[in-house]
Amino acid sequence: MAVPPEMEHPRKAFGWAAKDTSGVLFPFKFSRRETGEKDVTFKVLYCGICHSDLHMVKNEWGNSTYPLVPGHEIVGEVTEVGSKVQKFKVGDKVGVGCMVQSCRSCQSCDESLENYCPKMILTYGAKDVDGTTTYGGYSDHMVADEHFVIHIPDGLPLDAAAPLLCAGITVYSPLRYFGLDKPGLQLGVVGLGGLGHVAVKFAKAFGAKVTVISTSSNKKKEAIEHLGADSFVVSSDQNQMRAVMGTLDGIIDTVSAVHPLFPLIGLLKTHGKLVMVGAPEKPLELPVFPLLLGRKMVAGSCIGGMNETQEMIDFAAKHDVKPDIEVIPIDYVNTAMERLLKADVKYRFVIDIGNTLKPSS
Repeated sequence: MAVPPEMEHPRKAFGWAAKDTSGVLFPFKFSRRETGEKDVTFKVLYCGICHSDLHMVKNEWGNSTYPLVPGHEIVGEVTEVGSKVQKFKVGDKVGVGCMVQSCRSCQSCDESLENYCPKMILTYGAKDVDGTTTYGGYSDHMVADEHFVIHIPDGLPLDAAAPLLCAGITVYSPLRYFGLDKPGLQLGVVGLGGLGHVAVKFAKAFGAKVTVISTSSNKKKEAIEHLGADSFVVSSDQNQMRAVMGTLDGIIDTVSAVHPLFPLIGLLKTHGKLVMVGAPEKPLELPVFPLLLGRKMVAGSCIGGMNETQEMIDFAAKHDVKPDIEVIPIDYVNTAMERLLKADVKYRFVIDIGNTLKPSS
């Protein structure tokens, strides 16, 4: 008789989980595997709240399974390593992002693009190699293969490091891959939320001139005076948009809501690149003629491979790129989700797991 997966995973764990599509999270006891020979086990100290968590707890993408423990911006301190682990030791500060496994043999994996592996396993809500469900970082500890664990450099605060493991790599990777990391380039960032504000910071660290494009004029002062953007354009103001037409080398579009692409394509220079990193629930309309008339590109990008993620976190530490965060206790998580839905956060919630997640909470 087969052993149930939960009996194969005797290590007790505790976290908060969604139990149905209402999206409300509750305290939840579960189990994780014991530390394997290539595994790193760490105490979770902080976990960022990504907009993807909100989509997943409510099953808005149609692929959620319950109970669901969200969280893929996870940082903490190593408590145990397997016998064949080479890169980490007890006491190291580490993190886990959006994925915990891949096939390790396809072309994408061979090119250190594990994020594009057809068999990539997500950090939560997915089927692990042993058939059990993966659980995320709204929990007291994490066990992961060392290949998918990131070293957090000294000098980078752990609470600020957490959102970099999703939001940070999501905007860093396209800036690097599409050649938008050169000093002096004119870059646009659409949307000034969790992704957008980090995109501004990375682009400025690369030496770019940054224009923030937003539907809200209320964000102008914040964008320029606090985040360091060079200019600000209200996308609904035709005069402002017209003044910027044909001036941008590239645009990072972070918006997850349905929005028109035609005006954005018009802002690009010849050979300009509009890179989508937001994930709208419904298809967007893509006009072709403005692409033809300037050999322009509309592309997409999804997080990054493990080597690039480590590169990103090291770059952030060196150039003092830190997300703006609001640290919250775990029992505030449902209120935080409601506020996130209304974009009422500057700019990323981070749960203080280490100090506030208790089995009795």
